[in-house]
This record gives sequence, structure tokens and C-alpha cells, in this order.
Amino acid sequence: QVQLVESGGGLVQPGGSLRLSCAASGSIFSINTMGWFRQAPGQERELVATSTTGGRTNYANPVKGRFTISRDNAKNTVYLQMNSLKPEDTAVYYCNAQIRSRAYTSWVDYWGQGTQVTVSS
Repeated sequence: QVQLVESGGGLVQPGGSLRLSCAASGSIFSINTMGWFRQAPGQERELVATSTTGGRTNYANPVKGRFTISRDNAKNTVYLQMNSLKPEDTAVYYCNAQIRSRAYTSWVDYWGQGTQVTVSS
């Protein structure tokens, strides 16, 4: 079994910062891409940022220049530093990782349980 456990969400004022963490644990042989998605009420889940094992990153246009994704491969952990937060960033943020539990098996998508981020004065 594989688990992704997120932490770091909360309530913050506009212009503030938060740092999300997501640690993968369990039966892990290797991890490919890790990333963050978010889902606001009444909207579909959308990509926020991704990071490959080699360090290549990709960001959604609304968060470019404000959010930074990073990862610690030794700890199987991905982070999302969110600066200059806006009310429209309010959503449940989900961690995602592509994981192999054994060699020569297919990559499987795993999701965290989600952490609420609320940006409000």
C-alpha cells in the first residue's frame, strides 16, 4: 500500500504565504512525477504544478511567479511554497504522485486526501 499525506493548509490573508508538504510512504520502489492539483467549490480539479524526478517543473499560468514546487527525493516528499496568495487561490489542494511499487511494473497514480487552503481577510 502507498499513502500520500499532506500538511500545511489553513487560513491566510490575501498577500500571505503558505507552504504545503506531501510525503509518500509505503510500498515504494520508485517515484516519477509528483505534483499538486486544486479544486475549488463547484469547479473541476485543475493542475497547479508538477515536478519530475530530474527537477523539471511545470506551472499553471495563474500561479506562475507566485508558487514554487520542490521535492526531496530522499524523503519522497514534495512541497509547494505559495506566496502572494489571492482569494481565487482558495481551494482544496491535492498531492499527486506516479509510483511504482516494484521494478518493471506500471506507474500508478496516487492521491492525497486533500488539504484546505482559504485566502480571506
